[in-house]
Amino acid sequence: MGFTASSDDRLTTDDYVSGGATQTAVKILVVGHFAVGKTTFIGSISEIEPLSTEETMTQAAEAVDDLKGVRGKTTTTVALDFGRLTLSERVVLYLFGTPGQTRFVQMWEDMARGALGALILVDPERLADSFPVIDLIEQYGLDYAIAVNHFDGNPERAERALREALDLLDETPVVTCDARNEKSSAAALTTLVRYLLDRAS
Repeated sequence: MGFTASSDDRLTTDDYVSGGATQTAVKILVVGHFAVGKTTFIGSISEIEPLSTEETMTQAAEAVDDLKGVRGKTTTTVALDFGRLTLSERVVLYLFGTPGQTRFVQMWEDMARGALGALILVDPERLADSFPVIDLIEQYGLDYAIAVNHFDGNPERAERALREALDLLDETPVVTCDARNEKSSAAALTTLVRYLLDRAS
């Protein structure tokens, strides 16, 4: 499959492959709080059958995980999600989706090793749930972009209001996406990769 950006947003091989390299594999984390759409995001964009560890939620899980503001949530990730996206013949993104519950924080730390950066998915109706996620990614020393997953029926929020609510630096990219849509998800990842390249230059 592979993703090709529009002509205005095209990322060329020279943008991220050092001279003489045949292929560059880039590890990206897709993170966010519980039930924000990480599994859906990776599933919408992965060119391979994504590895998913979704399990049906039981009454025991409901007693532990906060379902307030979550509509129709019947499964949850218990280990990780994994997908792959080829941006060019020489650049491949490997996407690692983390479980959203705080009891899996140790797993987040393990997956953060070797990652170039993180895409943080945010639910605009549950912004407070994103604070611990952002704190963790900053503790790991990873650069990140914010992708606001726009759910059906929710009004879009102004970028400035989102930045203020999340206490983001001016340079941190903020995009709106639909985690179910391949092109929308790809555009969010492109924004992150461009930001990482700017940070590295």
